[in-house]
Amino acid sequence: MSPDRGSAWKSFRPFAPCNHSDRKDPPMSRFVRTSGPIFLAATVVFAAACSKKPPVQTTPAPTPVPVVAAPTPVPVPPKPPKPPEAPEVRITDRTLAEISGYLKPAFFDYDKADIRADAKEALSADAEFLRKWPTLKVNLEGHCDERGTREYNLALAQRRAASARDFLVSLGIDASRLQIVSYGKERPFCTGQTEDCWQKNRRAHFVVTAK
Repeated sequence: MSPDRGSAWKSFRPFAPCNHSDRKDPPMSRFVRTSGPIFLAATVVFAAACSKKPPVQTTPAPTPVPVVAAPTPVPVPPKPPKPPEAPEVRITDRTLAEISGYLKPAFFDYDKADIRADAKEALSADAEFLRKWPTLKVNLEGHCDERGTREYNLALAQRRAASARDFLVSLGIDASRLQIVSYGKERPFCTGQTEDCWQKNRRAHFVVTAK
């Protein structure tokens, strides 16, 4: 061995064992070791936050307003047509019997001579007709049904004719145009043996005698 090699061998020392506890880490190395876990945790939190979508804001549907149905209009019935007007009566062209037909009789209750409601209505129409034709003269005939004696019915029929005349006079008809006559039960308008028939015979009847 050469002297140079021997001196070099003698001067060689084996490497001392590494003592990591005595080794001081540089600042950057310590930063990586301490901040690494924090960074990793922050990354996980951020990723979890990003993975959750924000809740969708939904607008609630408006509450439907109840639709109130319009009331069904009640159909208005058409007005009935006016009845045709009665033709103008020209008494100069009519017979006395035809003119008498325009005057309504007044009916009475059994054994009565009072003017009842329907008789007033009929006699009021007769008075209007007589006012329209002031030259007419009439006989007011009193009649009864067949029950009772002849004498009694003649007197009762007389009172009925007088009641009808007096009512017409109260409506303005001149009494000189009205003559009364009683026929009792002698001239029946109906010959049946029923109340309906007897009612038709209890009347004050008009007969035109002059126009």
